[in-house]
Amino acid sequence: MADRVPASILIGGDISAAVFVELLHIIAFEGLSPEWGGEPFDPGNRVVGEPLALFDESCAWGKIDNLEAFCVEHGLPFVRWSGSYPGEWSPERLIFRGSGTVDSYMVDESDRVLIDRRLLSDLGTIAAAMAYFDAAEFAVPPLVVEGDPPPVPAESAAASGEAGHG
Repeated sequence: MADRVPASILIGGDISAAVFVELLHIIAFEGLSPEWGGEPFDPGNRVVGEPLALFDESCAWGKIDNLEAFCVEHGLPFVRWSGSYPGEWSPERLIFRGSGTVDSYMVDESDRVLIDRRLLSDLGTIAAAMAYFDAAEFAVPPLVVEGDPPPVPAESAAASGEAGHG
């Protein structure tokens, strides 16, 4: 039986409608939800103009292997967080920026990036440590599916009264 922990993933990038259908099949296979403890993801849950946020409260080994591999294969940037399993592994943040490597960052249960003594020594300077933290704060772009309406610039939305009020 697999050790299970909470995990979440944000996915962005540009994809065709056909690739989006493949993505939906993988999301269903993985049993992901648009919110913690929610119902299975439905395409109507996607918010156009935002990254796709998915959650699993009981993720095997804290990994979403099929979805992560799909994103890498299709160049879709993502950030995945998973919680720890005491005595087995620590919480982790994985980042894929759309190309290159998938980078792993040590985090706490609140997804705050951590640096241990060895890594700080390896980095060598405070500037290098700050660059490490900056790299770990990757902002996932919106998931744009072919055929989505064009984005409305923030200043246009504010001028037309469409922007939210806080």
